Amino acid sequence: MTVSAFVSDSRGAIVSAKRTDSVAHVVALLADKRIGCVPILEDGRVLGIFSERDVLYGLAREGASLLERPVGEVMTAPAVTIPGDTPIISALSLMTKRRIRHLPIVEGGRMVGFVSIGDLVKWRMDKIESEAEAMRSYIQSA
Repeated sequence: MTVSAFVSDSRGAIVSAKRTDSVAHVVALLADKRIGCVPILEDGRVLGIFSERDVLYGLAREGASLLERPVGEVMTAPAVTIPGDTPIISALSLMTKRRIRHLPIVEGGRMVGFVSIGDLVKWRMDKIESEAEAMRSYIQSA
């Protein structure tokens, strides 16, 4: 299964922010939506990613004044992205190698989806459990 197929099966609207939004505004968005990261978009293009880590590193470096800055100044950029036809296992491998937890899905230069490692691991575990149950059923019926 590809990441685009996974996203179309399981997702609603993508929560995002603009590079001109204040860090305080985006932190409030993360808290309100109970998420750990948002893509920073401009005209549908991914400029970067803003995550909990960016908040922690920024606060350690600058203190509370970080909250007044535009998120575009402190986001992680450029963002690592993947095309929609990327197999889920390849996306998981990339996330593990790069030590990242979120990937924007980009087609034609525009973001079309967003996946987290937690969502993909859960999908993979469900698939493994389903395959194991099918094997048990097959063995018991033989």
